[in-house]
Amino acid sequence: MPSLRQLEYFLEVADAGSLRQAAIRLGVAQPTLTVQLRHLEEALSVTLLERSRSATHLTPAGRELLPNARQLLNQWRNLIESAHLLGDATHSTYRLGVPPTLGPYLLPTLLPFIHKQFTRLRLHVREEVPDNLLKGLEEGTYDLILGPIPESGASFEREPLFREPLLLASPAEMQLNTGSDLRESDLSGLEVLALDERHVLRREVERICEQTGARLNRDFEGTSLDTLRQMVVMGMGLAFLPSLYVRSEIHRPEELRVQPLSGGRLFREHALMYRRNAPSRHFYRKLTEVIRGVIATELKGSVTPVS
Repeated sequence: MPSLRQLEYFLEVADAGSLRQAAIRLGVAQPTLTVQLRHLEEALSVTLLERSRSATHLTPAGRELLPNARQLLNQWRNLIESAHLLGDATHSTYRLGVPPTLGPYLLPTLLPFIHKQFTRLRLHVREEVPDNLLKGLEEGTYDLILGPIPESGASFEREPLFREPLLLASPAEMQLNTGSDLRESDLSGLEVLALDERHVLRREVERICEQTGARLNRDFEGTSLDTLRQMVVMGMGLAFLPSLYVRSEIHRPEELRVQPLSGGRLFREHALMYRRNAPSRHFYRKLTEVIRGVIATELKGSVTPVS
């Protein structure tokens, strides 16, 4: 099997036009160079060089193989250089998965700061429902996922990031409470809309309905947060919307009233998750600290940072 060093020797002789000059350039003894070239010819089963006392010329076969040899050596050098750069995890490309109920409302704030901190980092972002994200992380489709902390999934490392309040959305003309605070008891018997069962948010809303005595509307399910919002505006029921969605998308209070509900566990928790034995896990921890810093400064008042 030819070695890359032998290819390097062959290319140097082709460029120098003589064994003597090539040996000087390479810093090796001429007999060593001659032996290595002979081994290369034997490995390839072809004569590459026509040798004489005055000069060394390429044979027709040598001229034919020269471009391939040069390309192969350049590719190898590029591989070594790329591997050296990738030894620094900040020069890599990572596949990040996020749920559609979070990504569009968090990443526009987050990504500019991440790229400012890690200028050579590239993130390929894809949206999936949480169950598919967890499966994709396990199977290697994703390097990282950012989303609701699952009830199970001990094989993943979790870096908690923040708690996101769930706010109650109701039609603007609907009066739920004449007082200043909306209580859990105010929802008793009222209909609440939710996303379909693929979403973790659906399970959160089911728990809240059990907790408050509200009735989950199982006849109409939303496929997105925008759909839920429109259903509420149309008077089909109430809905719990994540605070980052409200911050990003609801700008017309005359259509919709959004308010917090006092008491109980009315939030969802998000984390950055990755496989425990991931080679880049040390970088993921650095990335976590950057994300936490952005959340603390840029999303203050909308979410609660956790660590």
